Amino acid sequence: MKGKKKSLKIPLAIRAEEALKKAVAEAIADHKRTGDSIVIWKDGKVVRVPADQIVVREPEAEYPKK
Repeated sequence: MKGKKKSLKIPLAIRAEEALKKAVAEAIADHKRTGDSIVIWKDGKVVRVPADQIVVREPEAEYPKK
């Protein structure tokens, strides 16, 4: 089987969660870049976070252990 790549069997649910985390991270980064605040749920309350206080993190992949 020359030339074929060996694909990892990552479950669809894991791939979907990774895609969602990436999309959220991109949306948060976009809000920071454009100066728009975000609204989050913190300690049982709705909190508005100004753009200058937004922390952008890279989403982390989490794979189930076999």
